Amino acid sequence: MRIRAVIVLMSILAVFAVSGLCAAGSNVVINGSTTVLPIGQKSAELFMKGNQDVNISVSGGGSGNGIKAIIDGTCDIAMSSRFVKDKEIKLACEKGVYLVPHRVAIDCIVPVVHPSNPLNDIDLNTLKGIYTGNVTNWKALGGSDKPIVVISRDTSSGTYEVWQEKVLLKERVMPRALLQASNGAVAQAVAGNPYAIGYVGIGYLNPHLKGLTVNGVVASPATALNGTFPISRALFMFTNGWPEGPAMSYLNYLLSPAGQKMVETEGFVPLY
Repeated sequence: MRIRAVIVLMSILAVFAVSGLCAAGSNVVINGSTTVLPIGQKSAELFMKGNQDVNISVSGGGSGNGIKAIIDGTCDIAMSSRFVKDKEIKLACEKGVYLVPHRVAIDCIVPVVHPSNPLNDIDLNTLKGIYTGNVTNWKALGGSDKPIVVISRDTSSGTYEVWQEKVLLKERVMPRALLQASNGAVAQAVAGNPYAIGYVGIGYLNPHLKGLTVNGVVASPATALNGTFPISRALFMFTNGWPEGPAMSYLNYLLSPAGQKMVETEGFVPLY
């Protein structure tokens, strides 16, 4: 934990010493989490409409890849659905990179099944049993006598890492789980299989999925903000030092009332 305190102090000291890649021009490169991707894409689109001299490119690839990209200097802003790890902070400091977190939204990771599935609520212990391979048939949950098809995010995903920490309690997902590279891919896989279970960010819920309550608590803005939904988390964007120029203007927009309204419109939970 001490190293996390160090990053905060070093980031403050770096406010005037470090500038992002975009400081020299009007291009901003954003990379990382597929969970945060809809927020990044929509906010960039709206920001560029009012700032036509700025070009913002936004791409996914996962939280870990986004953080790696900003440490390597290949992007200006890294999107992440988790906080940085101690080893990432250490590597960044070794390269003279001072990661500054900007919390941009709140999210719930929602277990999802096919709409035809009769299940409506699930507890954390049962979720852990399914994802570690100890619960393998829907019959054990009052459903059909059919094997449970387990859909999970790949291990480079920030969503997977939060799921592993909060649901699996650091255990590994079962070897037969079908790993997907994005929230959208998980949603598509579950929507196409009546015996599948998966998990997505709240912004990816749609009529082709049934979101389950967890321990009797529904995923909602209220339960995300007050922490009663057990699989909630903050969503971040990270910069190298305090941002300047177009990157700073973009983040100011995203954190403004208009930007946070956009966060809500995209299906996520605004900060205020």
